[in-house]
Amino acid sequence: MHSIDYYRAEFIDYLDSKFVVQEPTNLYEPINYILKLGGKRLRPVLALLTAEIFNGNFKEALNAALAIEVFHNFSLVHDDIMDAAPVRRGMTTVHEKWDTNTGILSGDAMLICAYQLFENYEPKTFRALAELFSKTALQVCEGQQYDVDFETRDDVSLPEYLKMIEYKTAVLVAAAMKMGGIVANTSKQNQEFIYSFGLNLGIAFQLQDDFLDVFGNPKTFGKQVGGDIIENKKTYLFIKAIESGSTTFKKELLDLYSIQPKEPEDKIEAVKSIFKESGAAKSTQEAIASYTEKAFKILDSLDITNNKKIILREFGENLMRRTV
Repeated sequence: MHSIDYYRAEFIDYLDSKFVVQEPTNLYEPINYILKLGGKRLRPVLALLTAEIFNGNFKEALNAALAIEVFHNFSLVHDDIMDAAPVRRGMTTVHEKWDTNTGILSGDAMLICAYQLFENYEPKTFRALAELFSKTALQVCEGQQYDVDFETRDDVSLPEYLKMIEYKTAVLVAAAMKMGGIVANTSKQNQEFIYSFGLNLGIAFQLQDDFLDVFGNPKTFGKQVGGDIIENKKTYLFIKAIESGSTTFKKELLDLYSIQPKEPEDKIEAVKSIFKESGAAKSTQEAIASYTEKAFKILDSLDITNNKKIILREFGENLMRRTV
């Protein structure tokens, strides 16, 4: 087994070797830009790590890992267009740096490139990876639609919200881990257990992301802090504040989410205050811990050595301590 930093470095080297600017430059330059902006590389690292957890060679999982990362970044390019987001990972978003049409077309090309990467596997593995990828990609689209729908609703429930983040975020984390298992040719049972581990970890990851969007440090977060508030997104924080039982908090929050001030700083601070005073901030942190623990319990069922279970647990613990 290797360190997380080692897997990340190997993956970045592979990405750099596969994606170079070619003609037409206005199609491929934005692709290279978004892919090389950085980021945590969480999903591809998990694919490589999981391949070796199940006694495979991580290098054989590089194409699957790259497909996951390309798809993830494709979805970010289109999400940023839909959200009119100006910043991604501390840098200008693709549609702002170029234009909306370029962002749409380059994103489309990225999706095709992701599928092409599976062609590097023998037929049985190709089919298993492609089937999982297609199911996951459609779920991500469904999750994004739920997210958009929720913006105009004031009655979003916690189960609805949790389903949305499961589809929009968690399934891709789960799929990355299962792909590592597929490439390593581990048992179907191990594949399903590692998928469940990734799914719960992915939900915790997104809840953490929601929390950091409001309470994170602007210098380290990499995105606009308060972006979800500006966009009136019905996050776990929002729903818990609405469900707190306080009619005052509910009225104030709904009033704040009905306006779009030109200078949103006051709105962001007011909403943050409600999230704290209503107990929503604390409840969100408790939910993050709960889903993380659900993921860790699944490790007991995996047919791997205890040392490897410890590696997966430590990865999850480090992920939940992040500030970016």
